[in-house]
Amino acid sequence: MYPGWAVLGMAALAMVGTLPGRTQGLGLVTEPLLRDFGLDRVAYANINLWATVIGAAFNLPCGRLVDRYGARVVMTGLLLALGLTVLLMAGSGSLTVLAVTVTLTRGLGQSALSVVSLALAGKWFARRINLAMGVYALLVGMGFIAAFPSVGQAILKFGWRAAWSGVGWALVAVLAPLAWWLVREAPATEEVPGPTGGMVFGRAVRTPAFWVFGLSSAMFGLVYSGIALFNQSILEKKGFDATTYQTVLVVSTLLGLVANFGGGWVAMRWPIQRLMGVGMGVLAGSLVALPLVGTFAGVMGYGAALGVAGGVVTVVFFAVWSQVFGRAELGRIQGAAQMMTVVASAVGPVLLAEALARTGSYDLVFWILAGLTAALGLACWKVRLPV
Repeated sequence: MYPGWAVLGMAALAMVGTLPGRTQGLGLVTEPLLRDFGLDRVAYANINLWATVIGAAFNLPCGRLVDRYGARVVMTGLLLALGLTVLLMAGSGSLTVLAVTVTLTRGLGQSALSVVSLALAGKWFARRINLAMGVYALLVGMGFIAAFPSVGQAILKFGWRAAWSGVGWALVAVLAPLAWWLVREAPATEEVPGPTGGMVFGRAVRTPAFWVFGLSSAMFGLVYSGIALFNQSILEKKGFDATTYQTVLVVSTLLGLVANFGGGWVAMRWPIQRLMGVGMGVLAGSLVALPLVGTFAGVMGYGAALGVAGGVVTVVFFAVWSQVFGRAELGRIQGAAQMMTVVASAVGPVLLAEALARTGSYDLVFWILAGLTAALGLACWKVRLPV
């Protein structure tokens, strides 16, 4: 077996290890944490907003470190640092320590560790990069599906501090040693000769392709983060209860996993810019349809479209940077793209909350975002890839 598949599995495990630095992961401890510290939601939302924006700054230096020192050293160090930060957060007793540790979990987890994970997978595959990233996305999705309910149940049974300590020790004592054992630097070629060079960072960011793919991925992050945080509220505005929201979440997640693998397969046979264009078109369609849904079938259709769009866009985001720009400075290039996505994800919930506060509805902002998404999808379809 090509050893890159074992490295790909470790890269997926590391991405799942970013859970305590992600919105969904922090969402698991939000309610007990608010009660513990006596915080209101506005204050915590502001802490989270600044933590996400500051944490996004970790992307660029991390990409440079990967290119210079290799993924093995950087990934192991980040897993250790993230685990220790989570342990410190679990034992925190002041708002200052809480704010600092939330910021570090965002920077070390959602930003830096994500960059290393993606760069590691991209450096090991050239000829079969699209298939590899489809498998990678599938493994990551399955890992998160297993991790979220497990951590959630531990929080209910043992409390958020004990459960969060368990997550920290898992990062320090399990994932960090695994990374040191399994991760190796990529060979010069895959099983058959593949592209080993590539563009330098400065030239890559001057190409239209970088900005088209980067902005499209950021737009998806903005839309998805806003909808994920307020999905129940959005559907309640349409007359649906929490059970419907949970059903939509399951349908969207499962179809997203199918689209992860299917998107990787299609990308081997179709230009990647057209695949991204289709993904953004489906996302735009779901945003147009969302304000109009009035039946259970309509809600399920919206959830299905959102899941498929997410699966396709995710696979393209994972694969496009190494495929289009090569592996010479892949860490820095992916770091810049990841920073755009993280910042946009921080803006999404604020944008939707402001729209609801000012207009009493989410509909107008969904239609505006649908137009922007469709325009980016057309740009993806038309953009020329650099030679």
